[in-house]
Amino acid sequence: MTGKHLKFLAVLTVRNEGAFLLEWLAHHRAVGFTDFLVFSNDCQDGTDDLLDRLQSLGHLTHIRNDGPYDKGGIQFTALKMGDKLDIVKNADWILALDVDEFVNIHVGDGTLPDLLGALPDASAITLTWRLFGNAGVVHYNDAPITGVFTRAAPVEMYWPWRSAMFKTLYRNDGTYGKLGVHRPRQPDKSRLDSARWFDGEGRALDDKFKTTRIFSNYGRSNYALVQLNHYPLGAMESYILKADRGRAVHSDHMLGADYWVERNFCTDEDTTIARLATGTAAELAHLESDKALEELHNQAVKWRHARFDQLMLREPFRALFGRLLMAPPSHPVTAPAAKFMVRYANLARKQTDAKAAK
Repeated sequence: MTGKHLKFLAVLTVRNEGAFLLEWLAHHRAVGFTDFLVFSNDCQDGTDDLLDRLQSLGHLTHIRNDGPYDKGGIQFTALKMGDKLDIVKNADWILALDVDEFVNIHVGDGTLPDLLGALPDASAITLTWRLFGNAGVVHYNDAPITGVFTRAAPVEMYWPWRSAMFKTLYRNDGTYGKLGVHRPRQPDKSRLDSARWFDGEGRALDDKFKTTRIFSNYGRSNYALVQLNHYPLGAMESYILKADRGRAVHSDHMLGADYWVERNFCTDEDTTIARLATGTAAELAHLESDKALEELHNQAVKWRHARFDQLMLREPFRALFGRLLMAPPSHPVTAPAAKFMVRYANLARKQTDAKAAK
């Protein structure tokens, strides 16, 4: 099933990300996604209004996730809502994404049908993050993220474990009953034996990936066929707004320099996503031809500049910005150093398991 009539669904949750939405949507339309389900919550920049306009034009389905939220938090509440929707039930393939994640397919012409053509037996494909660092960009400007940030982590990373996290593109054939942030949830155990999981290199994955794994193996390339370009930092000014917003899963946790250091890798240049630049530009031009969308986008850009000015009058954010200005790019950890860290991580896990077994 790699034909052009397949329904590829991308599921997104956003808050105050209106300035980045059109690029993200244009890129993923060019990649081959046919359907988009987007949840918004507590927006001050007009993201929700922009999404309403996109919905009225037939580009996506927008749902306001205004709460109350269950104990899993905002994002999990949204995904639970999504489980019940026809747009999810009717999709052939599903991928949950964030607005700072861009699918980057290296096989064929860079589209989803070509990826499935390379892995025709796949029930699920893991798209491993490639972390793109800040590379010294201080000021936020309204320019394509994929063009501004081209410095990334090495292909082979040994630490931290989150550098190898993945999102899962999976066949919506009933094997899994619920959406998940990194992987589908609620597996049907009677169907798991026939499920086939592959990584971004086309390697068959073991059974742990079918039920629990959320990160790929370290110390090797996971990107030959497909990767997930992850831009978690952006410009330093944008990171201050991200710190204000909080984490996507745990929104009450303010981001700090620790989050920055674990993601600010800039050793390698990766411009492979530019192969879709022409298609993305065409999709973006089509979206921006709607004057209402263009105006809503511009309003979101203005809001970001104004919000940064407000935050910099408050010491926690001004202090954080100063630390970003002083911090150098992060150095990838060597294999021996990572082995040292992993040893202690395994010991800690064994202690935790032992306590739980008592």
